[in-house]
Amino acid sequence: MSLFIERAGHGPLPLVLIHGWAMHGGVFAPLVEAMAAHCTLYLVDLPGHGHSRDCTLPLEPAVCAQAIVERTPPAAWLGWSLGGLVALEGALDHPGHVRALTMLCATPRFVRDADWPGGDPDTLARLARDLREDYRGTLERFLALEAMGSDDPAAELRHLRALAFARGEPDPRVLEEGIGLLGRTDLRPALARLTVPSLWIAGRRDRLVPPAAMRRAAQAGHGRFVEIAHAGHAPFLGHAERVAAALRPFLEGAAAA
Repeated sequence: MSLFIERAGHGPLPLVLIHGWAMHGGVFAPLVEAMAAHCTLYLVDLPGHGHSRDCTLPLEPAVCAQAIVERTPPAAWLGWSLGGLVALEGALDHPGHVRALTMLCATPRFVRDADWPGGDPDTLARLARDLREDYRGTLERFLALEAMGSDDPAAELRHLRALAFARGEPDPRVLEEGIGLLGRTDLRPALARLTVPSLWIAGRRDRLVPPAAMRRAAQAGHGRFVEIAHAGHAPFLGHAERVAAALRPFLEGAAAA
């Protein structure tokens, strides 16, 4: 089975949306509504997720980026969380096709080290361990982490929980692949060769991807950094209009350039 990509919206600017771990393209519904008049959107279900559950491609950023390039027109790409690694790889490998890059609560390296203010590596290690023992419970705990910090974490958790399984359960194989990907990938050295315009949107209360890491990545990639107050790891749910307000002028400027 090939990669599933849904088309939505009717605006003049093409925009590819790439979701995060354990989710699918449908999670972007509030942002699609906010951007539909401005963009024609291409919502990707990554391998093993949503309607691409039976797709046998590996969950590797370069492989996924190539598959998306083959199925979409030249466009700006937006990647959320793990999807940001795919979007960034696409911008690096296919700058003639990926015309602009938005990283939404995503960084080139997700875990912290002595030189990087990333996320907690123990959280990823615990998720990887728990995933083998309690599949459903691990997904629930991850969704709770995504909702933490938002204005209404209980409501956002309910929303995420409903969306997560709206297209069926993700393949356990790619869930393990995704955790490994988040733990080992480091695209920081490649930021120096990023040539397309970039926008980095952080949630000030994000407990998974610290805004400080995103700010440093934006500086390294010569991009623009925007921080949304009162938002957690999924700002397109409770703050879709704020995300759209940052996106619209960026996409218009990139298209004009």
